[in-house]
Amino acid sequence: MTILQQVTNLDTLQTIQASGFQLFDKLSTKFFVRLAIDLISTTILVRLIYYKTYQKSEQFFTFFTFNITIFLITYLLNHVEMSMGAAFGLFAVFSMLRYRTESISTRDMTYLFLVIAIGLLSAVSKGGWDELSALNFILLSVTALLESKWLIKKEHSKEVLYENIDLIHAEKRKELIEDLHLRTGLNVHRVEIQSIDFLKDATRIIIYYFD
Repeated sequence: MTILQQVTNLDTLQTIQASGFQLFDKLSTKFFVRLAIDLISTTILVRLIYYKTYQKSEQFFTFFTFNITIFLITYLLNHVEMSMGAAFGLFAVFSMLRYRTESISTRDMTYLFLVIAIGLLSAVSKGGWDELSALNFILLSVTALLESKWLIKKEHSKEVLYENIDLIHAEKRKELIEDLHLRTGLNVHRVEIQSIDFLKDATRIIIYYFD
């Protein structure tokens, strides 16, 4: 009886192993190469460009999840003769689902589009791995260039509560900017008056400054 159970268990194990190998046989080397290029490109975009510039990690899960989901679904549908129009339709649907009810900055939405585009491009591109790598390299290079200070100075903004309302007059704008520069230590170059509270002698101002 023991020998029979061992033979049965051995047959079952061989069947499971054979099924596992058949599963991996259905996924060609092309799939794993494209997946590797997709993940490497997304990692460079999110970790080395986005995080290095904005120091924000709360969107990591969203970026990587959207990217891999788009890649897998598009790669699967691409094997049932999905047209390029359908692929871009899928791109549009997924790009709008995440932030239907939650506010998101324009920058974060742009990076969301980029990670979806990388997943879509990696899945449906008809070229080889070298052409796909070149396309992703161009996309990443342009993004890194635009995020750098080589083309244009990067402008930042902050909202401050300012109590010296005597300087909010248009003719005293230069004095206001100099005072804000002395108080904040930032290279303020322009301001916007948001609201004025004459009862508290305070105003809310958005200051714009360069790094």
